[in-house]
Amino acid sequence: MLRDKNLVPLSRQHQHALALCVRINRAHLSSPAELQSWQSEIHQHFDQEIRYHFDAEENHLFPPARQFPELRPLVDELLVEHALLRNYFARATRGELDSAGLRTFADTLSSHIRKEERQLFEGMQERMGADALAKIGANIDQTLTEVSQACIVPTESKLKAEEESGS
Repeated sequence: MLRDKNLVPLSRQHQHALALCVRINRAHLSSPAELQSWQSEIHQHFDQEIRYHFDAEENHLFPPARQFPELRPLVDELLVEHALLRNYFARATRGELDSAGLRTFADTLSSHIRKEERQLFEGMQERMGADALAKIGANIDQTLTEVSQACIVPTESKLKAEEESGS
């Protein structure tokens, strides 16, 4: 299913996080320096983007999704996964992940993202009208715009402004 334009900002951030997961899974993760480098990158990714991404989902995406009884268990599951992932990010910040932990983190994050894309986003698109999705999109974009200086991936507003200015 084609992604609704109002969910594209989150999908773009998902793509960036998936790229991190692929890079971790391809890395050797054999030396302490390499392990520390990856954990620093994970911390930076969380600090600059993921924490805002989670907030946007938890405040603007999950509540309207919960209005549909068939999506409630999925939203509950995704919230549990957010807590688990926050724990992994905290452990990376403290330098506590070994190579197996880094790979488990990458697999957990990748699985979570695919669940959001394939089940939640598609489920919402099937059940919600254009106006409801537009409201969600505006709220998400506002949240991400407020922190656009910190985010790794530019927000829709920033991309549009750059396009209009010819940058």
